[in-house]
Amino acid sequence: MNDVTILLLGATGDLARRKLLPALYSLWREKKIEKCLIIGAAREKDATVAQIAEATRPYIQRGFDDTAWRDFVGTLVYEPIDFSVEEDFTQLARTIDILESERGLSGNRLVYVASASTFYCGITEKLSASGLVKKQTVGHQTTGSHVWHRIIYEKPFGWDLASAHAINACIAQHFNEKQIYRIDHYLTKELASNIALIRFSNCVLEPLWNNRYIDQVQIVLSEKMGIQNRGLYYDEYGALRDVVQNHLYELLALVCMEAPEKLEGDSIREQRAQVLKKVRFVDGILGQYAGYLDEQYVKKDSRTETFAALQLMVDNPRWAGVPFFLKTGKNLGKHETMIHIKFKQVDCLLAKQCPSDANYLTIQLSPEERFTLTLNVRRPGPEQELVPMHMDYCHSCNFALITPTPHEALIDEVIKGDQSVSVRCDEIESAWKSIDGIYAQGLPLYTYEPGTAGPKELEDFSNKHGMRWRS
Repeated sequence: MNDVTILLLGATGDLARRKLLPALYSLWREKKIEKCLIIGAAREKDATVAQIAEATRPYIQRGFDDTAWRDFVGTLVYEPIDFSVEEDFTQLARTIDILESERGLSGNRLVYVASASTFYCGITEKLSASGLVKKQTVGHQTTGSHVWHRIIYEKPFGWDLASAHAINACIAQHFNEKQIYRIDHYLTKELASNIALIRFSNCVLEPLWNNRYIDQVQIVLSEKMGIQNRGLYYDEYGALRDVVQNHLYELLALVCMEAPEKLEGDSIREQRAQVLKKVRFVDGILGQYAGYLDEQYVKKDSRTETFAALQLMVDNPRWAGVPFFLKTGKNLGKHETMIHIKFKQVDCLLAKQCPSDANYLTIQLSPEERFTLTLNVRRPGPEQELVPMHMDYCHSCNFALITPTPHEALIDEVIKGDQSVSVRCDEIESAWKSIDGIYAQGLPLYTYEPGTAGPKELEDFSNKHGMRWRS
């Protein structure tokens, strides 16, 4: 792999401490970014490398080694910066030029913007004006002899369609789309990235992946924790913007996309984008957990939802008539991220058990990563009785020690120039257009008790649509 300079804008923040610096340590320890310069930059003038390292250390998930950690910390540099001051970026560019020359680096640069999306346009303009990141032609975006510059923007990308479009337009003025990585870390989870591979490479699945054989799809992301100390952010976003637009729509696109020309880069992004353009809202309910209004920084009259259950359709020939049920919430009774694909029931053969249970393919992303296929088999004994049995593959059980974290995989792929981990601008805007349309429906907001499955009205929603949420 080529050498690289990595600039973390927002290096003292929660994302950098919990996810980004641990990921960079793992990549460095495994010698995937052995020849590198890592610079953290943030508003805090008095912050030090030692303080940042001490705050990061508890979040190293695997492979910690005292010597390797000390050596890694010794390579870090911290520079204070005000995101609103152009001269700070110009001075940072001079510092990086000097350090790259001293360390014999070629000038490949990766900038990770770990800040709120309200700063994205201003930061983009200053990165360009200072020369920290230069606009490059498509031919310069492949790894090899050419120097490359790339930027990662963490989702949520904007807060509605108008803001996302404005940010995209701002970025397009300064950089080539091939340099831009709008990332959703769910796209880099090992099983999520394997959904397309397993589907398209297995003959037993691909012929069944359509409305002739699939009855419905459920995508669920439940969290046991509340908003913790994120009230200032969360109260402006809510479950639809923070999770549905940000994660569940990307999982929906992976499940529904047509076969790409190649399982890489823009071929995958093109197919995901085509799915999101065809998403249609049918029905939904929203919820807010009891006690949310008492959370720090939450408005006392807030109508922000912490729970959402939706029915959607994907209006294309493959999925016409198949309902997609999405559900997410804070302060629920379980922590899990699941995709349940329910196949249609076969004709009845047993008089005592009609109809038999449907077959399910369940893709679990958390708390464990696993695939489970549920089949009907005959129970031993004199009666012709069917029971569901699970054929199970536990990915995390077999490969936990060697599976990279989502952000580790993401940074690795961006350095390699693989844009399949990035969300394209039209993908982003299609998702926001849908979410804006859902808010325009004025869905009812119900209260639910923490630790439950959500509002009591969820049962009415389920009965209305003749479905049951699968656990």
